Formats: sequence, structure tokens, C-alpha cells
Amino acid sequence: MRLAGLFSRPPTGDPADAVPEEAEGPSVPEVSPTPEVPREPRMILAFANQKGGVAKTTSTLNLAVALSEEGYKVLIVDMDPQGNLTMSQGFNPDQIERSMFDVLVHRLPIDQVIQEAEVDLAVSSIDLAGAELALSSMIGRERALEKALSPIKERYDFILVDTPPSLGLLTINALVASSGVIVPVQCEYLSLRGLVQLENTLSMIRENLNPDVGIQGILPTMYDGRTLHAREAIEILQENFGDLVFQTRIKKTVRYAEAPVKGSSVLKYDPTGSAAAAYRELAKEVLNGAKARKHA
Repeated sequence: MRLAGLFSRPPTGDPADAVPEEAEGPSVPEVSPTPEVPREPRMILAFANQKGGVAKTTSTLNLAVALSEEGYKVLIVDMDPQGNLTMSQGFNPDQIERSMFDVLVHRLPIDQVIQEAEVDLAVSSIDLAGAELALSSMIGRERALEKALSPIKERYDFILVDTPPSLGLLTINALVASSGVIVPVQCEYLSLRGLVQLENTLSMIRENLNPDVGIQGILPTMYDGRTLHAREAIEILQENFGDLVFQTRIKKTVRYAEAPVKGSSVLKYDPTGSAAAAYRELAKEVLNGAKARKHA
């Protein structure tokens, strides 16, 4: 939490030198200018893993809300035709008239699909399932999201993009538009194998479309420290990816399933619980990573 400017300047000088109120009238304290709080570098982060059920949507929403609690302006973008991120904030994808489909395919300004929720949300609908086919014949199809975000990205400190469980055109759009990728990985051996395919895709994107995109961090999810298998999965991740593995472990808890039913993040649903605390810790790691990139 940044505290600059929140406290008044302490009094200086000898109290005996103070002028009595009746001699000069009511004293007016000197107001020092509030220093401008330095912002972190603006970042667009995609949450990607071609395997489903690894907590991509859960992590996108809850990290966004945790960053918002720290005072940052955050936008989340639902690029998944299932619309789980949209539903997690209480919106019904079946009743949405304009969504990210219209932004990507019809070039509707993204402002027109952003809804106010716990953080700003660019909503999805089932129509997005047809976006890959509609985009396939368009020139510059891999840059549709990048172009859509360009007019509004300066408004936000962080833009977090939730992607579908595939490495298709929607996910590629997210990777091309992003400065980094957070990879949620279920703590099971078979889930780790998918990282190889994602790395290959990122290599191709760096070579042809976005030379700056890379893995910002690997997030272990559904972690159960009581099992040897989960602990071994963490060891394998750390052996292969080292410091890219976040120290935060997202543990299994029913809170992550309960919160979307209420249309809220887990930080709002159970603000003092361990699930909320985990994403607050993740936010600190992401912020520290942003500072490291800035000063590298």
C-alpha cells in the first residue's frame, strides 16, 4: 500500500515560539503540496493455458480486484465464448446485446461493451464462439484485440485478459496484445505438459507478431499440500522454470465456486478468508515484478 501524501507534515520548531490564537486570530496550518504518487508501468497481462479447469477465470477476476484494492485502475477483458468471467460479475451472457464479438469482428469501440462492476469489465457472449471463423479471412486478424485496446489502454494501470482453453485465434489475439502472460497451472503432472505447447506458441508469436511477450509468471492452482503429488508438481515447476513460478499457491477451497454464484470476487464474498488473502499476496508479487521490469 502506497502511503505517500496520506499523512500531514509533523510540526517543527519550539512550541514556546508558537503565536497565541488571540494575538493573531485562528492559525491556518501550512499545507504542503501532495507529492505525485509514481505509477507502475502500464501492463496488459493475458491469462492463458490451453487446458481447461485450471482457474484462469478465477485468477483473472480476483487478481484484478486485489490490484484495485491497492489503488490501481484495472480493466478485465472476457475473451472466452463461455462467458465465465462475465457471469462471475453477475451479468448474463445470453442477455448481452453487444460484446467482445462486436469489438473484434465489427470493430465496435470497446468502450461500448465495458460494464462497471467490481472493476471495469469488457463483456463476452456466446457470439464470441463465431469470432475465430469471422476473423480468419480478415487482414491483421491476430491484432484485432491490440487495435481495440489501443484507444483506451492509457486509462488503466492493468488490463487483464481471460482467454479460452485453447491456443486458437482468440488466445493468440490476447498474446499479441499483451506485455506478459500469467499461466495458471493445476498442480498435477498432466497439467504441466501443456506448458511446453504454450511455450512453443509464445516463441512463434515473439518471432512474428510481438517480440516483447513472455511468461510473467506461472501460478500453481488447486494446490493441496497434504498430497505428495502436488508437492512433486511444484518441484517439477521450480526445476524447469525457476523464479518464474510465483511463490503464491492457490489452494483448493469451495469459496472459489461459491463467489461467482453471488456475482462477486472471492475478495468481496469472503474478504477475510484465506482465498482472498492468496490473491492479495499474488497482487504483491505481480507489482514487484512490474517494478523489476521498470528498473531492469
